Amino acid sequence: MQFDSNQCTLCPRNCHANRNQITGFCGAGNKIKIARASLHFWEEPCISGKNGSGAIFFSGCNLQCCFCQNYQISAQNFGLEITTQRLAEIFLELQEQNAHNINLVTATHDLPWVISALELVRHKLIIPVIYNTSSYEFAENLRMLDGLIDIYLPDFKFFSSETAKLYANAPDYPEIAKKAISEMIRQTGRPVFDSEQNLLKKGCMIRHLVMPAHRQESINLLYFLDKNFNKQQFLLSLMAQYTPMQKSDFPELNRHVTKMEYNSVLKIAQDLNFLGYSQDKSSANSNYTPDFNLQGVIK
Repeated sequence: MQFDSNQCTLCPRNCHANRNQITGFCGAGNKIKIARASLHFWEEPCISGKNGSGAIFFSGCNLQCCFCQNYQISAQNFGLEITTQRLAEIFLELQEQNAHNINLVTATHDLPWVISALELVRHKLIIPVIYNTSSYEFAENLRMLDGLIDIYLPDFKFFSSETAKLYANAPDYPEIAKKAISEMIRQTGRPVFDSEQNLLKKGCMIRHLVMPAHRQESINLLYFLDKNFNKQQFLLSLMAQYTPMQKSDFPELNRHVTKMEYNSVLKIAQDLNFLGYSQDKSSANSNYTPDFNLQGVIK
């Protein structure tokens, strides 16, 4: 893909940073930086399976939600710089560890290098490749991944521009995400499962995190998906795991989602007959946040 690292416009932030000299809004420079590459068991059952997902956590983030559970890597930019060749090697190492898939977690700002790494070893990978994203992506950039990505795991975080501006200073997020998710579904089509282990082999799973004090926004989002997308073409993962990791400037975010809030959203999802997954409220626990300790990064 064409990318000018002297004037970065890789994502909707369009920060125009010279990433050869400074970091962009996302915190990234001109090299890949990752914080962890290991088997991950806390994804949906069709992703983690028995062996775990081969998750690679990229440092930095172009969305920067104020409530991020992974703020150590998204905001504080913890991680180790590696080469494109090393990233390609990690793909194969995770496959050798019997990972069910390669799970690229928040790689938007490293997309040119990720594409290069995948092209180096795609012919050696016999497991699906997952693109795990906030959905704050240009749809035209996602087209560069067509044929390289088997499964998309997009978050659909905010449905209103007001909420997106308040918590991520990204009022254009809802419209950007709608276009990005539409492109992901176009590429993958109807979900395909492994008949033996019920693992997802191809498809798009839209994740939505129910936020405290925002259940009506979640309900509006579900009605939008029901009206505008073919429910046979994607899976829905409705998440209850919101965990306040640090004291927020927004008092409404300094608590967990209540049982009433989550169940009211879940009922709408069930009434609309979405296919997919829901979480138990016990998932709202900091123990499920990975320990970012460079595991699997250094050989």
